[in-house]
Amino acid sequence: MMSMIMKWWSFKVYLVFILSIVCLMNVKAQEAYQQRIEKSRTFWEQLIPNHAKIQYAGGIGIVSAGLGWDYGKSKQWETDVMLGFVPSYSTQHAKATLTLKQSFLPWNNRRISDKFTIDPLACGLAANTIFDGEFWVSEPDKYPSGYYSFSTKLRFWVYMGQRITLHIPEEKRYMAKSITAFYEVSSCDLYLFSAFTNRYLKPTDYLRLAFGLKFHIF
Repeated sequence: MMSMIMKWWSFKVYLVFILSIVCLMNVKAQEAYQQRIEKSRTFWEQLIPNHAKIQYAGGIGIVSAGLGWDYGKSKQWETDVMLGFVPSYSTQHAKATLTLKQSFLPWNNRRISDKFTIDPLACGLAANTIFDGEFWVSEPDKYPSGYYSFSTKLRFWVYMGQRITLHIPEEKRYMAKSITAFYEVSSCDLYLFSAFTNRYLKPTDYLRLAFGLKFHIF
């Protein structure tokens, strides 16, 4: 009799042990699943642009506008995709441009008052193209080899500038939590090459000045 009772208790202990292991594995699986969901959600959330930007002049169009992302430990990196507009001027029609811009702000958000911060230095690179069949990336066959050293369709830019940001109180936020005003001085590969090979050029010939606003949405 005693042997039967011992066997019964041993069986119950064994059963409880097995059920505990199964429950623990189930909890671990649920936690792992939840972590995967959170990582996936975070990844997709990071793809949503968190600011909008509008820029006047600067070599990428008389007016350009686009969306972008701030990231990094202190939001010191910034990537923008912008569409620009170039009036017809002496040509037959207006043109559109597309710019991919990468910025770095090494000392961003330096507070100067309760509502304002400054970025004493903003610098970066950009690649810009124009949508028009008259421009080309590779030199057409109608020109002698090496006649043009640069593509007429693709420009690479480098810039430096400064920014000041107004931080909007939460109770007064409607479309943005902060608004940044900025200026940039820039030049492109073709202009810099011309500046080094043509000493008579003035800075106004190879430098471009831009002004703009950045609306930090999220």
